[in-house]
Amino acid sequence: MKAMGNRGVVHTFGRQALPIVWDFAETNPLNASSASWLNMIDYMERAIEPLCVIKSIGHAEAADAAKHPLFDGYAACIVTDPPYYDSVPYADLSDYFYVWLKRIVPISAGFTGYLTPKSEECIVDPSKGKDKAFYERTMSTAMAESRRILSPTGIGVVVFAHKSTSGWEAQLRAIINAGWIVTGSWPIDTEQPTRLRARDSAALASSIHLVCRPREGVGDIANESIGEWRDVLGELPKRIHEWMPRLAAEGVVGADAIFACLGPALEIFSRYSRVEKANGEPATLREYLEFVWAAVSTEALSLIFKDADASGLEPDARLTAMWLWTLGGGASNGSGKSSTDDVDEAESDSDEDEEFSGSGGKVKPTGGFTLEYDAARKIAQGLGVHLEQSQSLVEVKGDKARLLPVSERAQHLFGKGEGRIEGSGGKPKKKAQQRSLFEELGDVEAAEAGWTDIKGPSAGATVLDRVHQSMILFAANRGELLKRFLLEDGVGKDARFWKLADNLNKLYPSGTEERRWVEGVLARKKGLGQ
Repeated sequence: MKAMGNRGVVHTFGRQALPIVWDFAETNPLNASSASWLNMIDYMERAIEPLCVIKSIGHAEAADAAKHPLFDGYAACIVTDPPYYDSVPYADLSDYFYVWLKRIVPISAGFTGYLTPKSEECIVDPSKGKDKAFYERTMSTAMAESRRILSPTGIGVVVFAHKSTSGWEAQLRAIINAGWIVTGSWPIDTEQPTRLRARDSAALASSIHLVCRPREGVGDIANESIGEWRDVLGELPKRIHEWMPRLAAEGVVGADAIFACLGPALEIFSRYSRVEKANGEPATLREYLEFVWAAVSTEALSLIFKDADASGLEPDARLTAMWLWTLGGGASNGSGKSSTDDVDEAESDSDEDEEFSGSGGKVKPTGGFTLEYDAARKIAQGLGVHLEQSQSLVEVKGDKARLLPVSERAQHLFGKGEGRIEGSGGKPKKKAQQRSLFEELGDVEAAEAGWTDIKGPSAGATVLDRVHQSMILFAANRGELLKRFLLEDGVGKDARFWKLADNLNKLYPSGTEERRWVEGVLARKKGLGQ
């Protein structure tokens, strides 16, 4: 057992693995502090005591979800938290507890094997011969069984929090093909922001609860109505427009908001057993989801820029804003505090560089802003941007896409040979005594970044480029060049420049260089008479 802060004695797993850790706190069994064994036993006693007065008798039984023992239409409600694609090796991890529990529980409880059964486990694990097709096939069977045993007027809830869009698509496809209508999707804060899983990976802050109903019909006979592709696509933007502002008002932003819009969007598609195009060909779920991402992106941009017309900005600015909003929502949640701040305040479990983990990706203070490639591609596609043609803004490596930090864009923004990122290799020049501490610190930072010889740039091709150029000029302590760039070159006379800078200030995570630099540029606005 190990102690974590003042929370008390906790379980062995900090995540779904048994890592080798350098140290952990041993608790004193006789201690009476908040992290003592006695307190933990007291907490459990207080949780169990109310259950002892419940008069109704329940029944628990272990069964294969793909071969359910209940009769047709028997259940009024089904709640399931299915396996998350290739995320967790559930059976292997359960063996850790299984070998101990089988010694203290009755044989009738199902603890009969040497280890847990694994042949029918519904996961993606190539080492066990279980590919994506196996997972999708088994999940579809399980969802169909849930549909079979549920009353036609019943309700189902599917909990899902896997970050992979391929995992999402597989789960949604299984639900719809099984005869369900997805009527809602709600992000519920079920995950601790300080958990290790959230601090070192692109994990959702919430679990998404998909609310489902059986399609009209009796028993296992689903409604076979056919929908028109044109009608479905026509209704989609209206539905998203209704939901996105409501979610933002409730503080649901970023990736959570995107996934929360899935339910209303899927209700349009899943109310039909088949959606056909004008030529009679079936419209696939994957095709529909592309339109969903596009509709969500368009609506999110209107929220991010509020009274400004986002369509007046070039695609790179819209992609950057949407990317950062997806990571954490910035100050858009109405609290005035980035959703990454909580992670910033959390203690770290490793000696690695501190990270800011949002709800859909991860951010290192100087390492860029990372999303899963497929999620980034869908966002970009919805904005009319091709990631592969945006090398000056986005780096794609394997299954990850990284929005480049501003410092790594210096060469693109200032031309070959300028704005080099490597260190200066020497000590900063001696400062005049009358210079302020802030000026000296600025020169040190510029020297370390390789910006000591930076010259005034030609205005970038896009508003985003010009904002980033200004940020680097500020970081390099080139106040006169920045003033000339904004006034004489006319960059600061464009209202779009200040609107984008203001919104980026809200979207960049607290503690990043970008946040500090854009704040510095905005601070110059009043002095320039803007």
